[in-house]
Amino acid sequence: MTIRNWVKFFLKALLLGGAVTGVLGLFVRWDDVFSQPFNAGQWGEFLAGFIWLVIIGLTMSIISQLCFFAYLTVHQIGMNIFRTLRLWNWVQLLIIVVVITDLILFRFAPNAQTTEQVWLYGILLAILIGTAVVTAYFKAKWTNKETFISALFFMIVITTVEWLPALMVEEGNIDSWVTLLLFPFLAVNAYQLLVLPKYNAQSDVDRQKLEERRAARKAQAQSASKK
Repeated sequence: MTIRNWVKFFLKALLLGGAVTGVLGLFVRWDDVFSQPFNAGQWGEFLAGFIWLVIIGLTMSIISQLCFFAYLTVHQIGMNIFRTLRLWNWVQLLIIVVVITDLILFRFAPNAQTTEQVWLYGILLAILIGTAVVTAYFKAKWTNKETFISALFFMIVITTVEWLPALMVEEGNIDSWVTLLLFPFLAVNAYQLLVLPKYNAQSDVDRQKLEERRAARKAQAQSASKK
């Protein structure tokens, strides 16, 4: 990927994380952050709360992008270790099962003290898995079917790793943070998986055009020297 396309890729993913967190935060964190300044007409404080959530979303986006490029390295290492994509896919499926089991038994279960919390964590798990399956489906459809398992692994395992700090908080209104922080990770991770080939292809086109311009300038220089 060229520097120009990487900057576009980075900035769009960054803005996506900030926008998702800011907008969703208006609903998820309304009682904690926005209701009091809204009712009191303190619009400066209201805006400050929104900007604070957007900044959190920008930070989550950066974490997501770092994890994405780290996963690309891990994926290549896995391919080299297990030699075949088939065996590496089975290993990834096993890790997916382990991660989901860990989420249910050691992250969700200890915090689900009420019926509402049981429903909340069940819905969040369904959203995580559902988004992963849909993203992996389109990734396989738009590239090739062999990418399905790897995309599923990234969307479930890597998203969970990114989400883990929120799941480990033991004080405060953890349910709202657990809910809020899942969505920027899902949005940015899905965006990265689905649009990366577009930017790679555009980079190839840009490099080809650059080579053509260089060849044209070289030809013009040679023509001018002959005259």
